[in-house]
Amino acid sequence: MTTVATKPPAQAARPARRKRPKGGGLGRYILVRFLLIIPTIFILVSMVFWLMRTTGDPITAALGGRLSADQLAERIHAAGYDRPVIVQYFEYLGQVFTGNFGTTISTNRPVSEILTTYGAATAELAFYALIVAFMVGIPLGMLAAYLRDKATDATLRIFAILCYATPVFFSGLLFKLVFSVWFKVLPVSGRANTSSELQLQLLPDPTGIYTIDALRTGNPEVIGDVLAHAVLPALALGLLTAGVFLRLVRTNVIGTLGTDYVDAARSRGVNEFRLVSKHAYRPALIPIITVIGLQIALLLGGAVLTETTFEWKGLGFMLIEFIKARDFVAVQGIVALLAVIVAVSNFIVDIIAALIDPRVRY
Repeated sequence: MTTVATKPPAQAARPARRKRPKGGGLGRYILVRFLLIIPTIFILVSMVFWLMRTTGDPITAALGGRLSADQLAERIHAAGYDRPVIVQYFEYLGQVFTGNFGTTISTNRPVSEILTTYGAATAELAFYALIVAFMVGIPLGMLAAYLRDKATDATLRIFAILCYATPVFFSGLLFKLVFSVWFKVLPVSGRANTSSELQLQLLPDPTGIYTIDALRTGNPEVIGDVLAHAVLPALALGLLTAGVFLRLVRTNVIGTLGTDYVDAARSRGVNEFRLVSKHAYRPALIPIITVIGLQIALLLGGAVLTETTFEWKGLGFMLIEFIKARDFVAVQGIVALLAVIVAVSNFIVDIIAALIDPRVRY
């Protein structure tokens, strides 16, 4: 009896390993994004310098017509503005990268002192405005997605357009009229009343952020007064960004509701509200995080008008005062700092987005 040799069964082909994209990795991504900050800041600071120099030297711009020709020439020579502009440019770059923004012409104070003193007020206002934007924009955006193509959805979209299109100074004046003049429930301007500011100034090493300093006093009246003064400026500035968040959340939640895994959850009997609030909400937040960096620039630009409207003494308020005084050294320092803040903020937002969504790294 002969046996017939049989061939062993062919082994199933192993699936090829998915190759990781070259150049990926969080560490490399962070390094590349960090290195990009340097040319970004260099370009922004250079643009500020050359745009300011189109008006001539700062001494003539600020004091021209108020000093004699000899006095003006003496001040220009003492400040070094009679040297070639290219020499002044490289000297200015060296000073900026060491934290020296020069001395104001109108008040004879170091610009770095102006930045630290009033920068805390602007940071506090921007923080409160972001809270308003999140509290208003994200829930209303989810509601608009849940009630899409209905009357409520249309109303919320119109509201978002009005928030973004209304000038900050107009909404600020409107809030002051309603809540301060008609109903008299909120302060009309400033960061705190006189008695509260006196207690804040008596603190050892005040931070300049009134909320933190008020908490340090432990006085409920001071805390309430500081928070009450922050409501209207934060509302006026925050609604500007809330309109952007509302439309962005609505669009991304609706897009996420059409994905396969949401359809699978819907087929299991999950109701629409739970689909929006649980399954489609988190993926829709990723675009929000990436847009925050751009919105910080919008907040800082809006802070100039908001601080002027409410006499909130921050960098925006002082920027207008220095422009009126033609103190272009101070203006140059403030604008350069705002440019640096925007660049660094975008870097931080990019890192957060990469941590949340690994696809961003590649």
